[in-house]
Amino acid sequence: MRFIVYGAGAIGGLVGGLLSLSGQDVILIARGAHARAIKERGLTVASAQETRTVAIPVVTEPSAAGPTEDDVVLLGMKSQDTPGALDALRRCAPATIPVVCLQNGVENERSALRLFRNVYAVCVMCPASHFEPGVVQQDSVPIPGLLDIGRYPEGIDAVTARVAEGLRKAGFESVERPDLMRWKFRKLLMNLGNAVNALCESPQAAEIVKQAQSEGEACLRAAGIDYVSEEEEMNRRAGLMQLKEIPGRPRGGGSSWQSLRRGTGTIETDYLNGEIGLLGRLHGIPTPVNGALQRLAWDAALRRDPPGRLSIDELRGLLETDV
Repeated sequence: MRFIVYGAGAIGGLVGGLLSLSGQDVILIARGAHARAIKERGLTVASAQETRTVAIPVVTEPSAAGPTEDDVVLLGMKSQDTPGALDALRRCAPATIPVVCLQNGVENERSALRLFRNVYAVCVMCPASHFEPGVVQQDSVPIPGLLDIGRYPEGIDAVTARVAEGLRKAGFESVERPDLMRWKFRKLLMNLGNAVNALCESPQAAEIVKQAQSEGEACLRAAGIDYVSEEEEMNRRAGLMQLKEIPGRPRGGGSSWQSLRRGTGTIETDYLNGEIGLLGRLHGIPTPVNGALQRLAWDAALRRDPPGRLSIDELRGLLETDV
């Protein structure tokens, strides 16, 4: 089985790098300077324990990877880039190829299932960073992350078994779960704080995260969507991951924070806080905090603001004005 890692940023790059370092067959699909650096120097995986560089084949388009139904595609791009990526993949890959959504949010699987028959969801609990071309950071040791997998919309099969085995060989914790989407909806609630982290780094901003999550829980209940409890999720992690600073490579913040840091001009909040806004409109639940955070984060990305630009008082004021 060959892994095609489509989107080799923080998560995709770390997963692809560790899969390759464990002796498994991997090809990366990356872009721009990152792809050029990997091609010229290999992919460097840095952690608090060690820094390793591995030579991995890398291409810039899925057609150059020559995908077949014997491969497994791991999607690692941000949700806003998924539709274009899937369109490029469908032009060169069989409809039966397994497509694994190694992504936050809950819309990627639906998008993939419109085009491909065998779609899988992964609940990503994996602190990783990517700031420098050709380098990804493993911010948790000794276990880099938890990557539980299930078939979408439900079930497990031979593919989930093979992928979970491959991930465990690479050092990850990975469990097959027939009800994997229950875990992804819990992760969605956790990710509602990403916009807050990107906009304001004050510890007092935790109160705003709680407000956003409260709206999210109300929307999931109104929609009849089941999700694991906070206690279940905490028991799953149970000390398995420990954030450790990498000398000379500070982590900073989560994925949305990193999007602002890299100045990409885009951010994933339309598929995180925006997902709650969508559910709220469909089921008559007000979501003012998530709506405001979605718009503020999008504006910050468009302006290419640095992360953490706002004080807690500024963020509170903007939320009150936006609401």
